[in-house]
Amino acid sequence: MMQTHPSIRHYLIVSTLACTLAGSAMAERADREKPTNIEANQMLFDESKQLNTFIGNVVVTRGTLVMHGEKLILKKDSAGYQFGTLFASAGGTATFRQKRDGGKDLWMEGYAADRIEYDTKNEVAKLFKRAKVKMLDGSKVTDEVEGEFISYDTRTEFYTANNTVSGESKPGAGRVRATIQPREKEIKGDDK
Repeated sequence: MMQTHPSIRHYLIVSTLACTLAGSAMAERADREKPTNIEANQMLFDESKQLNTFIGNVVVTRGTLVMHGEKLILKKDSAGYQFGTLFASAGGTATFRQKRDGGKDLWMEGYAADRIEYDTKNEVAKLFKRAKVKMLDGSKVTDEVEGEFISYDTRTEFYTANNTVSGESKPGAGRVRATIQPREKEIKGDDK
């Protein structure tokens, strides 16, 4: 039997857990067709660079998606795609909450101590530093992932959680944690 390095085994376990979580974590598709509304204490706009900067108590809303942070830098490319970086306040967190498809009261929440980056072209969210993503059914947490870096691709429903903010896992750099609650079928013993 082939031996694997402990960090590779750790990565494979985390990847398996992330794939398990991803199956139930699809953001509400209708949000893609909604306008983005942003509130802040101050806005700076550079039209030549298609660059908006929002500062102070920033609130971003797009359909069921609501994000909070201290500063948002939003750039739009020539095709109209938006690339945003939402920064946490000093000692605080940048947050998001969004309804998920698949049920009446399913939600996803994310927290990051440094920043959340979102790319509407590739539909990827990245959370940096003490990152956490929770899946909720109403107010009940069903699944949770923590790490220094979390990336979530909403199109493919794929998570990556790593133990460094660089987006790569390194031995001895910390741990990634996942809590996966048993599903109702598992509890009742249903095979259907």
